Amino acid sequence: MSRERKRHAKTGRGAAPEEGQREQYVVSRPDVTVLGAEALVPRDNVVRPAPNRFSHVLEQDQPYWFDRAEPHPQPDGVLAAGTPVVVLREEEEGEQCRVVTGSGLYVSVDRASVGRLPHDDG
Repeated sequence: MSRERKRHAKTGRGAAPEEGQREQYVVSRPDVTVLGAEALVPRDNVVRPAPNRFSHVLEQDQPYWFDRAEPHPQPDGVLAAGTPVVVLREEEEGEQCRVVTGSGLYVSVDRASVGRLPHDDG
């Protein structure tokens, strides 16, 4: 390999083309990262197929929890304001409800932040 081609390969800018050849590029890939168990969504919290019609929308950024029991102090994630959802279950006691997002995520959120979407009846 010529000195020029070695220099280009080392800098990641691609190899310098030799006469009559097309220019080649070296693709730089990020380091591999293995996510921890906390990055997994439990199987019971995924609905397939995901809904494509929604009844409610989140009126503000809303923390969510996977578990139906008393929410842990630390939420499992946050859904953005404006996220359309389907309310599947409202808890009789407490301020939580169970919703499904357009990606199929089935979680508990605070009922106060969930607003009804207007529907066309005509």
